[in-house]
Amino acid sequence: FKYKPGVHNVLTVNGADFQRCTSTNATSVPLTSGKDVITILSPGTKWYICDIGDHCSMGMKLVISVSAVAEGPTPDPTPGTSAAARKVSLLESCVRWVVAAMSAYMMMNMIMTY
Repeated sequence: FKYKPGVHNVLTVNGADFQRCTSTNATSVPLTSGKDVITILSPGTKWYICDIGDHCSMGMKLVISVSAVAEGPTPDPTPGTSAAARKVSLLESCVRWVVAAMSAYMMMNMIMTY
């Protein structure tokens, strides 16, 4: 998260506090450096708000849904699945990741310009 220190912060909250834009059940102390990096180590939903003034209620909040990594080897393609079909599937997967990354980037830029 990049923002002006003293003007914004980043606070990890639960889903209820995220919806209400409150920090009564905050799960951390506010991050205030203006160059905060959060490492997400587990699947699940992660909620973040700016806890300064009415910033959260004005939309300065972010929810991230992290999917679990599939365990085990990828099954072999079913008979009759062509190499071209597998390439299209891989391309679709890559496009989804790019779209998700761009969405997160745009959200971070929106937070930085607020």
